Amino acid sequence: MKILLGITGSVSAYKTPWLVRDLRRAGHDVRVVMTPSAAQFVTPLALEATSTHPVIIDPYAPEIQEGGSWHVHLGHWADVMMIAPCSATTLARLATGLCDTALMTVVCSRPESTPLLVAPAMDTDMWKQPAVQRNIEQLVADGTHVVPPDEGPLASGLVGAGRLPEIAALVEILHRHAPAPDVPRLIGGRPDGIPQEIVITAGPTHEPIDAVRSIVNHSTGTMGYALAEAARDRGMVVTLISGPVSLPAPRGVHRIMVTTAEDMHAAVMKHATASTVVMAAAVADYTPAEPVQGKIKKDQQPEHVSIRLQRTSDILAALGAQKSPNQVIVGFALEYTNVVDYATEKLHRKHADMIVANQAGVPNSGFGEQMNTITLVRSNVPPAPYPPMSKRACAEVVLDAIIELHQQKAAH
Repeated sequence: MKILLGITGSVSAYKTPWLVRDLRRAGHDVRVVMTPSAAQFVTPLALEATSTHPVIIDPYAPEIQEGGSWHVHLGHWADVMMIAPCSATTLARLATGLCDTALMTVVCSRPESTPLLVAPAMDTDMWKQPAVQRNIEQLVADGTHVVPPDEGPLASGLVGAGRLPEIAALVEILHRHAPAPDVPRLIGGRPDGIPQEIVITAGPTHEPIDAVRSIVNHSTGTMGYALAEAARDRGMVVTLISGPVSLPAPRGVHRIMVTTAEDMHAAVMKHATASTVVMAAAVADYTPAEPVQGKIKKDQQPEHVSIRLQRTSDILAALGAQKSPNQVIVGFALEYTNVVDYATEKLHRKHADMIVANQAGVPNSGFGEQMNTITLVRSNVPPAPYPPMSKRACAEVVLDAIIELHQQKAAH
């Protein structure tokens, strides 16, 4: 996707190199246009380095001229345009169509079919001003997609609405406005070896102790759902097998909800012949051997109670044992120590094609985080570590590796 990012004079502009970085890691081409005031908060050089394109500030700069209509060409180049952060001043310019900056000339030159997303960021009192809200109402009436600011601590020291949403949230919002993929949906695979049908598991499992209590883990399902959405956006036919999570079903994805490890095992094995299976779910290794049908009453039990556990079915091992030659099986490994060593052992023991390893107990990695820090472990190549990225960016990296594995198998 070709993304045009506008940056204006808000303190939160300092975050934008990370936004550009995650968008590029997700496979998108990003170009940046800034207002002069934005350069007070983030350097154009940092954005040139992350986008690999010149950053435009001066509409009359000789190096950007293209037949006298650089703004028209750039406006028509983009699939989607986002202004993040968007200051109160630029909101007023947008509402009135005032073209006094390079950014506004591009905004007004884009085709009507190109979505414009605006993420305001300012102090709470500024955001609540009637004039600002009138401008927001005008933009919405004009068809602009306004991303509401988050609430929380602000640069002023106050707490309230006005924060720029987190980078991962902005990346996800942009993905929702991506143009429909022009990939043909050919069930059973494509001639270039790219997988067409993919099964992805996500979330935790709940193993019942009694009718109201369960053994659970802290998985939120975010990584698996990011994979499902990324695969959908590449034109794949996606089946998402999900444990109990609070996430909505991704648009255009067939979701199957399950509860226990045995439920997930049964659902996955029904789809075990898919060209790609990605086991991103945190499936319980053990389940109570004798769950109680009713509720265990505390006052009817001794002070110390033991629960006998038994192993659950190893879904990844079952998939690996019956894997077909052209099939790709991917597992995940969350470890506290010796992450790559354990992932490598898991890769070979379970006959998987790739293990996505990450570390628990550290920032920007594992359960409950917006970011993840992954290492791809495959046979016959060195482990490939990646820095912390949004889970959507991680999903794109994983899918790129899956496509490469399919192409290698197709070549043999």
